[in-house]
Amino acid sequence: MPLLRKIEVTTGVWWIEAPQAGVSVLCGCPADAVKHLMKRGLIVSTEMNGVPFETGPNVILLSDAMVQNGSFSNLAEFPVLQMLYRQGMILPGHPGNTGIKPMLIGSADQVRAQMQYIYRGNYGLVNEEEIVEAGETPERARDLMRMKLRFAFGAIRHPGDLLDTLVVDNEPVEIRNGVTVRRMMFNVFEFSYEGQTAVVDLNLPPFETYESPYPLGFYRLRREYFAVIHSGEGDGWDINRPSMSSIVMFQGKVYLVDAGPNILYSLNALGIGVNEIEGIFHTHSHDDHFAGLTTLIRSDHKLKYYSTPLVRASVAKKVSALLSIEEAAFSDYFDVCPLVEGEWNAIDGLEVMPVFSPHPVETTIFHFRAMWEGGYRTYSHFADICRLSVLQSFVTDDPAAPGISQAMYDKVSADYLAPADVKKIDVGGGMIHGDAYDFRDDMSGKIILAHTSQRNTRAQKAIGSSASFGTVDVLIPSNHDFIWPYAFEALDAYFPGIPRHQIRVLLNNPVVTFNPGTILVKERMPNDHIYLLLSGSVEMIPIEIEMRSVLSAGALIGELSGLFGTPASETYRAASFVQALAIPCSLYLEFVRYNNVFSGVSRLLEHREFLLRTSLFGEVVSSKSLNRIAQGMDRESFPADTVIEPGTGQVAMLKSGSAGRFLGEHMFETLKPGDFFGEEVAIFGTPSLLRVRSLEGCEVYLVPAETLRDIPSVRWKLFEASTKRTRAMVEAGEHARVLIKWHDEYSVGVQRIDSHHKRLFEIGNSVLDMMERKSTDTEVAETMGLLREYARFHFGEEEGLLIRYKYPELSSHRARHQRLLEQLTEMQAAVADGRGYNEAEVLTFLQEWIVGHTLAEDRKSAVYLNSKGVY
Repeated sequence: MPLLRKIEVTTGVWWIEAPQAGVSVLCGCPADAVKHLMKRGLIVSTEMNGVPFETGPNVILLSDAMVQNGSFSNLAEFPVLQMLYRQGMILPGHPGNTGIKPMLIGSADQVRAQMQYIYRGNYGLVNEEEIVEAGETPERARDLMRMKLRFAFGAIRHPGDLLDTLVVDNEPVEIRNGVTVRRMMFNVFEFSYEGQTAVVDLNLPPFETYESPYPLGFYRLRREYFAVIHSGEGDGWDINRPSMSSIVMFQGKVYLVDAGPNILYSLNALGIGVNEIEGIFHTHSHDDHFAGLTTLIRSDHKLKYYSTPLVRASVAKKVSALLSIEEAAFSDYFDVCPLVEGEWNAIDGLEVMPVFSPHPVETTIFHFRAMWEGGYRTYSHFADICRLSVLQSFVTDDPAAPGISQAMYDKVSADYLAPADVKKIDVGGGMIHGDAYDFRDDMSGKIILAHTSQRNTRAQKAIGSSASFGTVDVLIPSNHDFIWPYAFEALDAYFPGIPRHQIRVLLNNPVVTFNPGTILVKERMPNDHIYLLLSGSVEMIPIEIEMRSVLSAGALIGELSGLFGTPASETYRAASFVQALAIPCSLYLEFVRYNNVFSGVSRLLEHREFLLRTSLFGEVVSSKSLNRIAQGMDRESFPADTVIEPGTGQVAMLKSGSAGRFLGEHMFETLKPGDFFGEEVAIFGTPSLLRVRSLEGCEVYLVPAETLRDIPSVRWKLFEASTKRTRAMVEAGEHARVLIKWHDEYSVGVQRIDSHHKRLFEIGNSVLDMMERKSTDTEVAETMGLLREYARFHFGEEEGLLIRYKYPELSSHRARHQRLLEQLTEMQAAVADGRGYNEAEVLTFLQEWIVGHTLAEDRKSAVYLNSKGVY
């Protein structure tokens, strides 16, 4: 038997085991990693001394990339819960509790991010101040914290009390008992034990995604007036079903209730493209209801995000912790629509009431209703409720003790029994999940039991129904086909200004359905029809290019070849059940000529076809959005060995030739056709230290950033790429001309402040880099101005935290901030006025300020914040 065993668990996930050393490592932990381990037999049920428990990993290696190909790469919440509770590593007297803690290993920034994300996943908002900041009264904040403390056995504990951590770098470090690990290159690691080695590569191949552990078939759904599609009845441990979720369809519009792991896989099985989704109703932030959020960002429009302010605050803090971004950035990807708790909120005719649900994190249940004959039709979604016997044990008359009041218990127990036509309930059991017996007297028309990995008992079957994936409960049937209004809206947006009666010329064609796997348009063959995609997803597969694009609702398929009568240059294949408006090519040609848009459409098509073949735009970006981008694009040519600098507010895309990204004379990356650059400045407002230089003659498209900022899928990919590039630059070592370099020991222990400090290091280095390159006073002054404004923002945010938590030395801390800003303003003004700059003086100032202030005052204040539960 080998001393070191390596197993590929699934795409992007590996298992490394040294049995003699007692070390088992889960390498990579995307959503549902635990279910994959169960499916592979690497987690099994066993028993010792009559105590049942599970085997599994005791170490988790985190990916260096927080996000890959649009999905979270590190979601350690459930693997950690499996180790602590299902393996028994935290339970007193349990055979699995050997004194060894679970361990998280990886880069320092990813380990810190995961610890904070797990902290937020356990508790949500962690003190009364955060609850008040989210909009609650001090009295209710006190009641909610009492409840949280009862769920938390009396104390909010940082994960550092329960988990060991180890930073992995380029030199070998020991995990336990002689097993070592080192980073060979970005996201590639080597394990060693007793002379044997094993290498794991956690990089996802281009266009690959993390796989689902369970198979789903394909379903064809009708657009109903008011219906519920049951898209998940399992829990975070069910290896055969998606986690509890639903899809509410109202007047043909599609709304999600929660976004669990593999949400895109579930939507594809149901024949729903991500562009068809109107919004999401979010119950709470546990991973089995949260992990699919980044998938929803793959839309070409901001999805509406519906939740109470408490739930949104909890979710935003968890996303912020996971990605090391500002909480406010959540609104860059979602259209946040606050709901009032305990009241009916009107949403385009659909009425929604969120109701408080006792839970360790901020949670609501949802009631949905729509007016119909005889009153309303109603659906209730009870995800993550607490069984009443547990809540009853929380009741206490002591207003200072952890627990709840009798009044809170009475209100919750009454809320549980509010009748509905269809009600889905959590029956997962245990301390934090529901019990079917609490609903024996429920007068609802139909009760569906969900959120469990166990078979329903005989008694449970007598209380509630089951619902397999894809089951539909129609509450109000549709007497119209809602696909037609959507088709009109898509064409009207694609051809703005053309009269409605002319749009109806195109609408007067059949809507056809394609089965999954059917080819709509075939490469090197002429197509008779142009298809407007109305529902489902279609793959675009160019044979000669290693890529895969996914098109969703609103895309026009086969337009270029159909308009010019040429063979198609790629194949389009249905990835699900697809509905599309089939427009004859001859009619489409006549339509664009008659309405005098042939020349405009022709000009846009070349640009649009280029965009579709790039990784940045080749996924779920509608033809309408692509046209808007294509209209604003300009093309420029650059000879070899020329610095290419996009203009203000522009992102550059390489059309032909090749270029390199350089820091000084060191080349970090080779850019090829379809690659992009300039996103740091244009989208995220961060000056780049890297310069792009053509390696040969190049053609470059310059794209206005304003056309990209509000397309979540594009913005997300830009964020993912920018993060990877920054990480590569930081790890450059002696190759980088980074004069004030971030070191892990600079961390103050508050993730939000650390994130700001890293940005200050980046901008400070940009100032120094420009000085070394002898840039003009105007250019240097502009970047120094950006540094000053970001410093002002950072100081304001930091002081806001210190005010909220009543830091006793706030006045001196604030005075130090003011002096630093004044010094920086004076230096910037001198440069702006043409008095020149002194590199040594600026370097000394930045080192003393950024490093000195960080290590002294900020670390001192951060210790105080840690004592208040802020990390």
